[in-house]
Amino acid sequence: MSCGCVNTNKNDGKQVVDLVRSKDKADFPLRTPHEIVCSNCENTFIMNTHVDKCNHCNMTYGVTPCSSMNKENVKAAGINY
Repeated sequence: MSCGCVNTNKNDGKQVVDLVRSKDKADFPLRTPHEIVCSNCENTFIMNTHVDKCNHCNMTYGVTPCSSMNKENVKAAGINY
């Protein structure tokens, strides 16, 4: 995903999710699944793909493949985004 990542605001969850989806990588499994505490409902879930949702409130999260090794790079994009 070297094309596009550089020009994306990686702090904006919607931009991250849009970029990952545009590259057809949303459903690709993460090399290292991350335990995420949802920023909306505080439920804990395991993020297994580059775009995933909280199973309690459907908050969508995304991370680019080149940044996916670090859990801190996972960003919330919005409910049902």
